[in-house]
Amino acid sequence: MITDARLAADIASGAGALLLDIRTAGLGSADGRELGRRGDIAADAFILGKLAAERPEDAILSEESADDRSRLERSRVWIIDPLDGSKEYGLPGHSDWAVHVALWERGRGITAAAVAQPALGAVYASDDDSHAVHAEQLPARPRIVVSASRPPAFVDAVATDIGAEVSTMGSAGAKAMAVLRGDVDAYIHAGGQWEWDSAAPVGVAVAAGLHCSRIDGTPLDYNESHPYLPDLLICRPELAAPLLAAIAKHATDTADSGRVAMARAYIDALVSHDATKVRLADNAWRVENGQHTGESGAFIRDELENGLQYQAIQAVHDLSFHEWGDNVVARFVLDLGATPTEVTSVRITEHFDIPAGAIQSVMAIIEPVAIERENR
Repeated sequence: MITDARLAADIASGAGALLLDIRTAGLGSADGRELGRRGDIAADAFILGKLAAERPEDAILSEESADDRSRLERSRVWIIDPLDGSKEYGLPGHSDWAVHVALWERGRGITAAAVAQPALGAVYASDDDSHAVHAEQLPARPRIVVSASRPPAFVDAVATDIGAEVSTMGSAGAKAMAVLRGDVDAYIHAGGQWEWDSAAPVGVAVAAGLHCSRIDGTPLDYNESHPYLPDLLICRPELAAPLLAAIAKHATDTADSGRVAMARAYIDALVSHDATKVRLADNAWRVENGQHTGESGAFIRDELENGLQYQAIQAVHDLSFHEWGDNVVARFVLDLGATPTEVTSVRITEHFDIPAGAIQSVMAIIEPVAIERENR
């Protein structure tokens, strides 16, 4: 039987080839967001099919599939991101997107992993020692890579402390593999991630001898009840101590919990009209002021992006969250208007039921706000 690591590499490679075909056919003729979704769906189906054929007894946690909580009782769980960096995938000239395939085993953590970067023609696997890293003298000017869209607020201060330079890149897998290749010396993330974002990159990086941890130095744990891992440090081993010390000095914000992060993504989509990061259960439902306004995750997602009632939303402010159990309540003020000078504000109380890795229901109370009273 093929080893788990070879299987991960073969599956990541096959999904990558499929994604390249879809991208070649769609670039220039399809909207970038739509192209990313086509790739996500096709790659997810490909990977699930391969795992069902080769490892039918194993559980799967995928970004693009409903979270089956039975995985918590299983001893082997594949953690996959069919297309990491879907935004970059939909843009011409970008190679910073990837396919992640990893295996978690109870009591052992990530035991097999592969990251494919199809646009580079590369597949990195945990059983390949060609990129083995050994501790060396600290580089004179370390290179840190961070997210282009969500760089840590503290990264410039950290870079100043250790004399580093900072660059940006898409896809967690692409950034992690840049450290593996030696293109950069460290990858720092603190803007919120999920297990599928880091499981395969961490599996490959650890096998090569790189340091991998949360930004406070604690271990990265996988197959948790809520698959949210908000931060990450991957770096050359000799940089771990100075980076962790600098991060501890400058990272003062508390990370969102997984459920709050999911509620925040929903609220962000009200303004951005991009629901790519919103996780909704297939049978999710929504009620607004007693009226049913959504009976499926797909419908609600489409409404967030295309619904006429959302197009006039200009801003969210005075946002706060309260979480208990599976529940999150968000309170905020929403500004609506056809132009920036014609604004009507409403006060929103939004209750989210999030029993697992997706929003199950949204119940909103919408009340008018007297602008002149708010401005006193």
